[in-house]
This record gives sequence, structure tokens and C-alpha cells, in this order.
Amino acid sequence: MKKELLIFGSNGALGKGITSVLLTKNYDSLYLFDFKFDEEVKQKNFQQDSGPPLAEKVKMILVKDLSIESNVREAFNNIQPGKDKIFFLYSTIGGFAGGKNIWETEADEFDKMISMNLKTNFLIAKYFSRLVKDSSAGSICFTAAYVAVKEEKKKAAYGAAKSGLVHLIKALALEGKEINLTVNGIAPYIIDTPANRHWMSKANFEEWVKPDEIGELTHNLFTNFYFITGNIIELTHRIKLDRL
Repeated sequence: MKKELLIFGSNGALGKGITSVLLTKNYDSLYLFDFKFDEEVKQKNFQQDSGPPLAEKVKMILVKDLSIESNVREAFNNIQPGKDKIFFLYSTIGGFAGGKNIWETEADEFDKMISMNLKTNFLIAKYFSRLVKDSSAGSICFTAAYVAVKEEKKKAAYGAAKSGLVHLIKALALEGKEINLTVNGIAPYIIDTPANRHWMSKANFEEWVKPDEIGELTHNLFTNFYFITGNIIELTHRIKLDRL
């Protein structure tokens, strides 16, 4: 059975960390989707120490606004279903806006959060489900947020959008049983990215989950995808161990 992996948002800070890990795992084909690809990412993704060149199994696909259904449909047209295939997908797609009380938040900002965090992933889920339906099986992991399960002040629009994504994950996990599809999500409190370090420069970065650690977690979910579904995994902090 062939294993094919799709990563949406592979060029972002989280996506790069996840991609760097999953490129080393035993997937037969990898499809990387993003609005652009840095040259250093292209070079890294096509190099490895041994085995066949990654260029033989990695395809980079440029996408447009994923809140527009025709663009998502076009992206999935690059993938061929097959009864001899199991598909896996990780979505980093989303965006953040916050720092305002509800009465200070413009409706346009609320609409933007819904579009970036919920509508995009709904469309990805829709077309991935159709791909899996015509194949052997599949699994998808979304990036939710801790605020979706534990409310915070001044993040109402973002939290509402991510809460909607959590509901989508759980609903699709139920429906997915009909087509051999499992669905899970991670809910990080904060991820160790350059942007977050700049935003919270005095924080203890050691407590923040790292993108490559999320990559390893995702691979574990995909390895055991056939019995893990409907879960939102909360990533509130990490601990530092002197020895492993």
C-alpha cells in the first residue's frame, strides 16, 4: 500500500519544521502546498544523504487564496486517488489577529479570522475527504489553538474561528468512519517561531513546543491513524529534561 502525504502551508515557520521531519519518514510521495517557496527550502527539500533523490518523490505546488473553493479544487487536481493508496494531510493554514475587546473588533477582522482559520480548512477537508473516498483510507491533522478549548480575553474572533475548526474536526471524525478517514487536531498554546519570539521576547522559549516536535507528533498520529480519531491534543507547554 502506497502512502502519500500532503502538507498545506509547508513554507511557513511551522510548516518548515513539520516538513523537515516528515521528509525523513517512510512516505512514498510528498506534496507540499504554499503561496511561495523560499529557495533555501527548495534546496533542502531535494537533498538527502542516502537513497533515491527526494526530487523523485516531492512535488511543490503553488496555491492561491485557499478560502476560494476553485483554488482548493485546483490544488487537489494534482493528486490522483487510488485503491492502493493511503493519504495523509497536515494543514498549518490559519492566521492570527487579536489584542482587542469584542466591542473594539471590526466585523471585517472577524470575517478575516473565520475565512483564514475555518473556511480554508473546511474546503481542504471537503476535497481531501473526496480523495480518500476514492482511495483505500486516509487521515488528516489540523492546527487548532489552545484558545479554542480555553477562552482568553482579547482573542474572541480568533478563538471563535478556531473553535469552529475544532467542531469541524470532531464532526468529520464521525462522518469519516464511512470512508476510512480519521481526523485529529493539535491545539498549541504557543509555538516556538521567530515571529512569536519577537512578539514575546522576554518569555521562556524552552517552554514552547517546537515545530519539529509537532512534526514528530504528527507522524506518530499518522502511524497509528487507524485507531486515533476525533481528538484535540492540547500542547500547553514542554518540560526540559537533563536526560532522556
